[in-house]
Order: sequence, then C-alpha cells, then structure tokens
Amino acid sequence: MHYKLAFIGFGNVARSLALLLERKRAALKEKYNITYSVTGISTGRHGFAVNPDGLDVQKAMDLKNITPLSTLDVKDSLDVIRHSQADVMFENSPVNTQTGQPALDHIRAALELGMHAITANKGPVVHGYRELTKLAESKGRKFRFESAVLGGAPVFSVFREAFPLAELSSIKGIFNATTNIILSRMENGESYENAVKFCQSIGVAETDPANDVDGWDAAIKVAALVTVLMDTPMTPQQVNPTGIRGITPEMIAKAKAEGKRYKLVCSAEKAEGKVNASVAPELVDSSSPLYGMMNSNTGVALRTDVILDYSITQSEREGMRGGPEETAYGLFADFVNAVKLDSNVS
Repeated sequence: MHYKLAFIGFGNVARSLALLLERKRAALKEKYNITYSVTGISTGRHGFAVNPDGLDVQKAMDLKNITPLSTLDVKDSLDVIRHSQADVMFENSPVNTQTGQPALDHIRAALELGMHAITANKGPVVHGYRELTKLAESKGRKFRFESAVLGGAPVFSVFREAFPLAELSSIKGIFNATTNIILSRMENGESYENAVKFCQSIGVAETDPANDVDGWDAAIKVAALVTVLMDTPMTPQQVNPTGIRGITPEMIAKAKAEGKRYKLVCSAEKAEGKVNASVAPELVDSSSPLYGMMNSNTGVALRTDVILDYSITQSEREGMRGGPEETAYGLFADFVNAVKLDSNVS
C-alpha cells in the first residue's frame, strides 16, 4: 500500500526520520509492501510545503528550499495537515510542558481527517492521552508516541504488547541524557558550566538548558509513563521536579570518595489507587542498577504484579549520544507497526 506522509515540525528528528525512511525504502517495499511519499512539511521558521502528488524531500532537507509548492492557501501547520491528503502525520513541534499545544491541535486535526498520528512530543501524551486515544479508536486509526520516553527504545509498546493485564506498581530510572552527561563529566573533574557547554556543543542541550537541568524534561516523561502505563492522568507540575543546579563539585567529590554518585532519579509508585512521583537528584551506590548508567545512558525499571523487575536501557554507542537518530527510529517503528495492520501484514 502507498502512504502519504506529513511532517509537522522539520527539525533534526524529523529530518533524521526522512533519511531513515529513504534508507529503508526498499526494505519497506520488500517486507511489508509499503511505499510512501511526503506530501506536506511544516517548519517553525522556514515556511510550509504542500503537494498531494509528492514533495522533493531531498530538496527540502536544505531548509532554505522549504517553499509553498502548490497553489493551495497554506498559512499554518493545520492547513498543511488539511491540504496534504496524508495518511500518516508525524508531529514533532516543540514540547509545551504546560498545555501540550499546539501539538494537541495538530494531532486532533490529523485523527479527525482519518490519519494515523505519530509523535515524539511528550506534551500531547500528558495533556491529551485519553481523549486522543479514544478519538483514534473511533476513526480506526492509531495514536502512537514510542519516542516520547527513552528515544527509540521501546517502553510503551513493550508494556502494551508483552504485559497484557499486568499491573504496574513502580517506575524508576534515568530519563534525561543531558543531566546524566553533566553529572558524569563533573565526576571526572569538569565544572558544571563546562559540562553544560559540552552538551550544547553536541546538540543534546538547548541554548537555554533549563528544561533539562531543572528537571522538567524528566518530569514530563515521568508524567507520560504514569498517565499511560498506570492509567492515572498526571502533569509535570504534579511531579514538581528538583533539578541538578544545586549539585556542587564538592558534593560530587564527597560522594565519589564514599563509592557513590549523584543521579537525577525519576520515580513513580502506585499504592492504594494513588501515585506518588518525583524527579530529584539522589545518591546511589554500586548496588543500584542506576549506578552504572553513565554519560548519555538512560533506562527504566518497571515493577509489576507478574514480573517483579523488568529493565529497559539505552546505552551510548560510538558517535551517538541519545540524539535524533534514536528518536527517529521510534517514530519509524510506530509508523511500520501502525500501517502494517492496515494491510494485515504480519
């Protein structure tokens, strides 16, 4: 089957996804009989492109070449969704931890038009999971968001497929690669300021790193896991995170001398129908599975009523530091798993 794709947001992750789709084009056709074309692209600063007959994605990779490629009246991202005639919409606009907008509206619009909606954006998961899931089901479509936590490592899909009727009692892990890199480099004697600059230089931290170092990125990931896997709506404001700005070199040196290290620990525990969640720096020793997670390594341990502890980790590889390629693969996997059901392909 042929699928028309729309990209809402065309930053590093979306462009990595476009490259991955092209690299896997032959395999998609051979194994799943899936072909595709890109019919809509929306960017934050470089305009919009719509052509239901297909866009030149290689040309669009140079953002200066994002231009209106049709006579349609396209003023914003919602117009791109409406006019693209897409079957699948990838939503990758910037995360809004407070409201989930504009991603919420983008996903609603795509689902209403009968598109599968796939995102790496944590905002709509936290602020609209139940509504969007119900809407997707009513349209016979999928709302998927594997890349919202731990990039391309499967968390939501593993729990959805491999743990039917399991009750999740606790979550514990390291969800933010940036803070883990900073703390790892401080343990090796680097200053906080230089460690932040390093993260910015390799593209894992923004010019303003507050979302990472103050714990909000980790908090919204905790909220997303609790909302979906514990079926308990939660916002990052309820998690009320504590970041790593207060961790001094002296504190790290003292911990190291005691065989311990600081980690920005994310946790949630469900008991008697209530969920308590937190994001805060904690001292861990070598008995903790979090102790060995250094640099950009991240992971989560899930405790259920049927399997006590099940861990998923994402380890740093040479040249890859939890960057857009891993996140793009999560989007790609969601695409394949959503559309292959349309064709009843196993």
